[in-house]
Amino acid sequence: MTRHPIRVLHVLGSLNPGGVETWLINILRHMDRERFEMQFCTFGPEPGVFAPEAERLGGRVIPCPKGKNVWSLGRRFRGILREGRYDVVHSHVHYFSGAVLRWAQLEGVPMRIAHSHTTQDDKASAPFRSLYREMTRAWIHRYATHGLGASRGAAAGLFGDGWERDIRLRVLYYGIDLKPFEQPVDRAEVRREFGIPLDAPVIGHVGRFVEAKNHAFLLEIAHTVLAKHPTFHFLLVGDGPLRPAIEARARSFDLYGNIHFAGARHDVPRLMLGGMNLFLFPSIWEGLPIALLEAQAAGLPCVVSDSVSGEVQASERSIHFLPLTKRSYKWADDIILIMNRGLARESSVSRCDSMDLFSIEFSARELADFYSLTPFAG
Repeated sequence: MTRHPIRVLHVLGSLNPGGVETWLINILRHMDRERFEMQFCTFGPEPGVFAPEAERLGGRVIPCPKGKNVWSLGRRFRGILREGRYDVVHSHVHYFSGAVLRWAQLEGVPMRIAHSHTTQDDKASAPFRSLYREMTRAWIHRYATHGLGASRGAAAGLFGDGWERDIRLRVLYYGIDLKPFEQPVDRAEVRREFGIPLDAPVIGHVGRFVEAKNHAFLLEIAHTVLAKHPTFHFLLVGDGPLRPAIEARARSFDLYGNIHFAGARHDVPRLMLGGMNLFLFPSIWEGLPIALLEAQAAGLPCVVSDSVSGEVQASERSIHFLPLTKRSYKWADDIILIMNRGLARESSVSRCDSMDLFSIEFSARELADFYSLTPFAG
């Protein structure tokens, strides 16, 4: 008897550029289409800029805007489940995964996965929010057949401190495509695009402009660094709701000539290889940041907050952790010291060899094996 491919529905806010979304698109590229059929249901107002790419790669994108009426959302989503007859619902919407997996259980989906990508959400702990978290966590515990964490901290953030005692739960690390980091890059072309002198030291950052990424603190560091070394430049890649405020603050500090806002980009490996000398990542909280995996693949020395899990460290010399309790001028001093040491990049072969655990091929194999646990896998 011929088995149809395992049908997987990923549920997420949108397919706009971000770490999780980039990982999912790369997973789609590397999954065996004869074994797996992957579709994406988006709850945001728009499917996202990666949606055409997902469909080009054979993944159907199904918009299901959340709106303000959760009952309407539930009816529409359950209709999608009935029509799709999925073997797996893989939910990436943190606490709201409780509702998603409850609906999936009601529609008889055999494998229901809650995937935690961060150590906490970005909402204030008001009484209603606390009640919401308690209820949705209870639903996750009841309706999830399996759970994944991007790191140990991310697993604890959604499933609780005792998550390791639950045999349904495990950590699954992201993987990145290492091939772009092995390609030659025209350094002069990259820097010319942003008006950065060819020989200028450049401190880079990649991340959405949201609270967790701590751009305000990054600007304080930049202000101190540039006061001491006005030839330095900063290249910030990403977009998000806080970008206008951060750009305005950079202008108020009179830093705009040395801070370059690149926006959301699809060529991050090229920008890292050609445009950065050091990677700065002072996040307040994270799961397992893909941008930090990419920076290590590019051979960049990284200065990172100790809020980020050490699980992300691919080699001993790649990351310098600092506490956020240290003042910005102390961060600036360490950054300047590292830049002045002129730490050489590793060769593309050696740095990518150290990244095997975080390769997209390894990640896709792990996820394929995980999906094959579904009761109806052939």
